[in-house]
Amino acid sequence: MSSSVLYMSMSLDGYIAGPNDGPEHPGGDGFDRLHEWFHNAEGEFVRPDGPAGVLWDEILATGAVLAGRRTVEQVDHWKGDHHGVPIVVPSHRPPGPSVARYPMVTYVLDGIEKAMAQAKAAAGGRDVMVHGAYTAQRALEAGVLDELQIHQIPVLFGQGRRLFDILPSHIELEIIRVLDTPVATHIRYRVQH
Repeated sequence: MSSSVLYMSMSLDGYIAGPNDGPEHPGGDGFDRLHEWFHNAEGEFVRPDGPAGVLWDEILATGAVLAGRRTVEQVDHWKGDHHGVPIVVPSHRPPGPSVARYPMVTYVLDGIEKAMAQAKAAAGGRDVMVHGAYTAQRALEAGVLDELQIHQIPVLFGQGRRLFDILPSHIELEIIRVLDTPVATHIRYRVQH
């Protein structure tokens, strides 16, 4: 049975994007700092050495991606290819015409629950990777987010976009794994529904 898992790199003070985050500057100032744990010197995504390599393998083993509209539009839907799996976008309005170029991208207009169900069906029994702060908050609120994989980066941003700025209620989490590396602490939580 597939699980929905939020994968997010985050500063110690809870930011997933720096200041000046927007369409012309995705992730904002300092965004790359949050992802150095899996970037090489040229800024390319690479499988990390050591224990963090397990996380890379898990990410590439997911069977679908559920990502918020703001997230996908800032990266042009990953050109329709996020490690070769379907991309599901919960949204309140239809996609723009550019999405027609990307057959692996589907917009779901009737709620986060339907979007998650479609992503899980598309994943074929594998996990669903979840991206986006707003989407994660809505999925938590609806009870359809199963786990959180937080890559806690030892930096304080002080400003930017927070992951859990607005939550529907108190939510209990169970720590199910901690991988500590010199560049990040990777904590996996199970949401207590």
